[in-house]
Amino acid sequence: MSAPGPDAPVAVVGAGPVGLMLAGELRLGGAEVVVLERRETPTTESRASTLHARTMEILDSRGLLERLGEPPNQPRGHFGGIPLDLTTPGRHCGQWKVPQTTTERLLAEWATGLGAEVRRGWTVRDVVDDGDGVLVVGESGRRLRAGYVVACDGQHSTVRKVVRAAFPGLPGTRRLVRADVAGVDVPDRRFQRLDAGLAIAARAGNGVTRVMAHEFGSAPAAAPDFAQVVALWRRITGEDISGGEPLWINSFDDANRQLERYRHGRVLFAGDAAHVQLPAGGQALNLGLHDAVNLGWKLAAVVRGHAPDGLLDTYHDERHAVGRRVLANIRAQALLLLGDRSVEPVRALLAELIATEPVRALLAGMISGVDVHYPPGGTGGSPPAGGYLPELALTTATGTTTTTALLRTGRGLLLDLTDGGRLRDAAAPWADRVTAVAGRPDPAPGAAGLLVRPDGHVAWAGADPDGARAALGRWFGTGRPPHQPREGD
Repeated sequence: MSAPGPDAPVAVVGAGPVGLMLAGELRLGGAEVVVLERRETPTTESRASTLHARTMEILDSRGLLERLGEPPNQPRGHFGGIPLDLTTPGRHCGQWKVPQTTTERLLAEWATGLGAEVRRGWTVRDVVDDGDGVLVVGESGRRLRAGYVVACDGQHSTVRKVVRAAFPGLPGTRRLVRADVAGVDVPDRRFQRLDAGLAIAARAGNGVTRVMAHEFGSAPAAAPDFAQVVALWRRITGEDISGGEPLWINSFDDANRQLERYRHGRVLFAGDAAHVQLPAGGQALNLGLHDAVNLGWKLAAVVRGHAPDGLLDTYHDERHAVGRRVLANIRAQALLLLGDRSVEPVRALLAELIATEPVRALLAGMISGVDVHYPPGGTGGSPPAGGYLPELALTTATGTTTTTALLRTGRGLLLDLTDGGRLRDAAAPWADRVTAVAGRPDPAPGAAGLLVRPDGHVAWAGADPDGARAALGRWFGTGRPPHQPREGD
């Protein structure tokens, strides 16, 4: 007897920013998706508040930047508390201060506007992959059958535990306490290292001060109450914040772990469910959002039945390597930030190295996410295959546009920059999945043609129509004549 059909082709567990980003990407790719979230209402806790350059470019490529308004931009960030100029190529360099509540609301409106369904009050207790689908079991006897499940349920992922996924790495050995406090007046501090520990304070425009503190030599412990935060702040700074009103308190440690595999059959993982790290410089949220954008179009292609063999496995291959590199830089930053006075010589040396342009550019690209190249990388063109495509202005037969605007449909993009349009003709069998555009670019990318994936990364650069067709098949499956639509399209 065959297994029953799915209630939803894809179930996403977790309606945080990563789960909602993934839901929107799946809908852009034409896949039905249900998001299961244990919270009855959206969170009011604004944890992550930093969006980096690559994330802003992704949001722009989905037409979402205007909805953000004009968030504050800070051209300078840090590496382990050492100031770092985050200037990178492109219009969105630096770091953008956007409360997580705003990011989550924006992505929820976008995803549900595209047709994603969010079911709140749905606490997942188990997932069972039988090879033909996944049974999701919730509290109170709730059940849902999905073709695929993606766990975006955070660093304490239930799905990760019930799947018994190997999650190697290092446990936390140091703790950073964080609190939003109203009604206090303390000096702003940016990674001030005092005798007893690290102190950070920043007063927002609404009068609320976010304080963060780490006492050198202290070990991780349970989340503190306000009295403990007051005592910790006094021991480090000598200041009294007991008269303030605590609005939100939490703490996090420097645990550094990554799943061995991001895919377990029909169950996949993204964001903090796949990797846990100190949220240094806002990289944790941005890393998770990029996971979602990499996975969304691939899983949608699988669900719709036109994915080439092995496409879904490229999610692990590409994002695990990126995650491993990010977790390594975060581990180094944790030592620089939370280490005691014995790390001062290393901090002094790194400060000198950051003053040199090659080191500054390398670290800025790494933190901003603009230096990611997926294998196999190309050797010709600018950018080579594997890198993301910086925005190009295009003059076409119908007017002017940009590559950012052309990616807003969530489809692949073939840019034909030749005089005769021969590359555009080669893409005709993939017209239902790839937009082919001929035009004159500014600036010229150094290649006669570019095949761009829906996530903005270049899949192929060249001038040979046969090479373009091979790349189209590699990433977008078997083509077909435009006059033979697939059933259900």
